[in-house]
Amino acid sequence: MATKPGVPRSGAISKGYNFSTHWEQNTPLTEQQQAAISNLAHAVAERPLPPNLAQDRISEQQNGLTVSTKDSSFGLEHSAAMEAVLVNTNEFYKWFTDLESALKSETEEKYRHYVDTLMERIQICDGILQQVDDTLDLFNELQLQHQAVATKTKTLHDACDRLLIEKQRLIEFSEALRSKLNYFDELENISTNFYSPNMNVLNENFLPLLKRLDDCITYVESNPQYAESSVYLLKFRQLQSRALGMIRSHVLAILKSASSQVQAAIGSSGGSKASVSEGVEASVIYVRFKAAASELKPVLEEIESRASRKEYTQILAECHKLYCEQRLSLVRGIVHQRISEFAKKEALPSLTRSGCAYLMQVCQLEHQLFHHFFPSSAEDVSSLAPLIDPLSTYLYDTLRPKLIHETNIDSLCELVDILKVEVLGEQLSRRSESLAGLRPTLERILADVHERLTFRARTHIRDEISNYLPLDEDLDYPAKLEKAATDELETTSDDENLVFKTWYPPLEKTLSCLSKLYRCLEPEVFTGLAQEVVEVCSISIQKASKLISKRSSPMDGQLFLIKHLLILREKIAPFDIEFSVTHKELDFSHLLEHLRRILRGQASLFDWSRTTSLARTLSPRVLESQIDAKKELEKSLKATCEEFIMSVTKLVVDPMLSFVTKVTAVKVAMSGSQNQKGELVMAKPLKDQAFATPDKVAELVQKVTTAIQQELPMVMKKMKLYLQNSETRKILFKPIQTNIVEAHVQVLSLLKVEYSPEEIQGMIKMPSIQDLQAQLDTLL
Repeated sequence: MATKPGVPRSGAISKGYNFSTHWEQNTPLTEQQQAAISNLAHAVAERPLPPNLAQDRISEQQNGLTVSTKDSSFGLEHSAAMEAVLVNTNEFYKWFTDLESALKSETEEKYRHYVDTLMERIQICDGILQQVDDTLDLFNELQLQHQAVATKTKTLHDACDRLLIEKQRLIEFSEALRSKLNYFDELENISTNFYSPNMNVLNENFLPLLKRLDDCITYVESNPQYAESSVYLLKFRQLQSRALGMIRSHVLAILKSASSQVQAAIGSSGGSKASVSEGVEASVIYVRFKAAASELKPVLEEIESRASRKEYTQILAECHKLYCEQRLSLVRGIVHQRISEFAKKEALPSLTRSGCAYLMQVCQLEHQLFHHFFPSSAEDVSSLAPLIDPLSTYLYDTLRPKLIHETNIDSLCELVDILKVEVLGEQLSRRSESLAGLRPTLERILADVHERLTFRARTHIRDEISNYLPLDEDLDYPAKLEKAATDELETTSDDENLVFKTWYPPLEKTLSCLSKLYRCLEPEVFTGLAQEVVEVCSISIQKASKLISKRSSPMDGQLFLIKHLLILREKIAPFDIEFSVTHKELDFSHLLEHLRRILRGQASLFDWSRTTSLARTLSPRVLESQIDAKKELEKSLKATCEEFIMSVTKLVVDPMLSFVTKVTAVKVAMSGSQNQKGELVMAKPLKDQAFATPDKVAELVQKVTTAIQQELPMVMKKMKLYLQNSETRKILFKPIQTNIVEAHVQVLSLLKVEYSPEEIQGMIKMPSIQDLQAQLDTLL
C-alpha cells in the first residue's frame, strides 16, 4: 500500500505496532480471558459517556453523517466508474487506480484525519519546543550576563572593603597621631595655666596639671626619636621645676606658720618650757602641727605616690628636711633643758635610764607626727634622721664626759645592762619602728661604755691582780683557814662571805671580774680579757704559794696552790668560751744576716729574680703563737699535785725508798764485779751489808710505821683544812696511798729473797700489805 505523501512516518508508531503484533503472537489469550474481555467491552460499550464528551460525540455523529453522505456520493461515483467503459489497458489501470484510491480513501479517511490532527499537534509541540529553546537561550544569555554583573559587583564590593579598611587604618593612624601630638600640644595649655597669676598649690587644677605634666615628660623621655623632643622635654622640665618650687614654698610656708603658732602659744604660756615638755600627744606642740598636716596631706600624698621619679624623690627629701628643721627648732630647747635637769639631779646609771626613756618618748611622738605628714615615708629611718640625730647627740654629749671619768666597774656594768637589756633589748624591740632612729646613737653609747669597761677591766687586772701586793693576813695560811673553820662552826647560816674570806684576794677579784664582764662584753673582747686575767691570776697565786712555802711550810704552799687552782678551774668552767688567744708578731731577725751577705757581695740589693734580694727579705716573718690559759692552768695544777704527792710520799716512805735505791745500787755493783772477779762479791749476802742488817731494816720499817701513824694523819688534816671536798681529797690521796703500798711491796719482795720468814716477822716486824691497806683506808 502506497503511503500518502506529506505524511511523515513516525518511528514510535512503527515500534508500537511491531510490539503489539509480537505481543499478540507470543502471548495468545485463552478463551476464558477473551470471554472476560468481551464481557468487559460489552459493559463498557453500554456505559453512558461523560457530560463533557457528549457534545463531542454528537459532533462525530454529524461528521459521520457527512462522511456517509460523502461515501454515498463516492458510491455513486464508484458505481458511475464501474459503469464506465474500459476501452484499453491504460484506462483499466487508471480506473483501477481510481478505484483503489477511492477504496483507500473510504477505509483510511478517519485515520488520515487523526494523522492530520497529530501532525498539527506535532507542529504545535515543535513550535513550543522552539520557543522553549529560544527561552533557554535567553536564560543562558541572561545567566551569563548575571555572572558578569555578579563578578563586577564582587569586585566593587572588595574594592569597597579595601577602602573601608584603609579608611579605618587612616582613622586609627590619625587617632594615634593625635594621641601622640596631644602630649606636645599640652605644652601651651600647661604653660598658660602654670604661669597664670591665679595658679597656686591650693588650686583644684594644680595637681591634675602636675600629673599631666609628668605624663608628658615620661612620654617625651621614652620617645627621643621624635622631632624637637629634646626642646619640648626641656620646656616640660622647666614647668615641672616651677611647679615643684611652688610646692616647696607652700610646704615651707605652712610649716613656718605652724611653728609660729606654736612659738606664740609657748610665749603666751609665760615662756615655761616645762609645761610644753610633758610629752603628751595633746600638747600644743603636736596639735598645731597635726592641723598643718591635714592642709598638706593632698600635696604630700601626691608627692609620695610619685617618689619613684628622681625629681619627686628630691622634693620629698627637701620636704623632709624642711619639716625636720622646723620641728628641731621647736623641740631642741625643750629636750636640752630636760636632759640637763636629769644630769644635774641624777647619777650616771639613773641619768642614762631617764635620758633614754625621755628621748624614746620624744622620738615616738615625733614619729607619730611625722606619720601624719608623710605616711609612706614613715618606715624609712633616714627620713627623720635630721631631727632625731641632733636630739640623741645631745644625750650622747651629756653622757660621754661622765663615762670617761667613770672608774667603777660595777657602775659601767650597770650601764651596759641598762642600755643592752632595758633600752635596746626591751624598749626598742617593742617599739622598733618608731625608735629605730635612736638605735645608732644608743649603740654608739653602748660601744663607748664597752670601750671604757674594757679599759677599766685591764687596769683592774693590772693593779688588783697582776701587781697585787699581799698583806700578811693574806698569806697567813693555814691560820686563816683554821679561823674560818672555827667561825663556820659558830655560825649556823650558810654565808658565802666566809668562803670568800679563805680565798686569796686576787682569786676573788678575778672571778668577780669575770662574772661581771661575761654578760657585759662581746664574746671576742671577753675571751681576750678572760685569757689574760686567768693567766695573771694563776701567776699571782703561784707567787703567793712560794711566799707561803717560805712563811709556813712547803706543804702549805702546795695545798694553797692546789686549792686556789682547783677553785679557779671550777669557776671558769661555766663560761662558754675558749681561754686561748693567738698572738702574731713580726720577726726581723733574719734581716741582719742578709745585710751581711749584701755587704760581702753574695746577694743583690734589688735583684727581684733572686730570693736573696733585700727587697724580698725586708718583708718580715709573721710568727703566730697560741696561748691557752686553761691548758696552762691544767698544767700548773697537775704539776703541783704531782709535786705534793711526791713530797708526801717522800715524807712517809723516804727510808724505804732510800733502802730500795741502795739495794739497787749494790746489785748493779755486784753485777759489775762479776765480770772481773767471778763470784767473790756475789757470794756475800745482802743482810751482811752494813745498811741492810736486820737491825737497820727494822729501824727503817719502824720509822715508816711511825710516819704513817703520826705524819700522815697530820697531812690528811691539812688536806681537809685546804680541800673541803672529800672527793677531791680522795683523788689526791689515792696516788699517795698507792706509792706507800708500792714501797712496802718492793721492800717486802727484797726481804723475802734475802731474809728468812722468822727474821721478817720477829726482828724486822714488817707489816702485811693487807694491814697497811686497811690502815691507810681509815685515814680517808
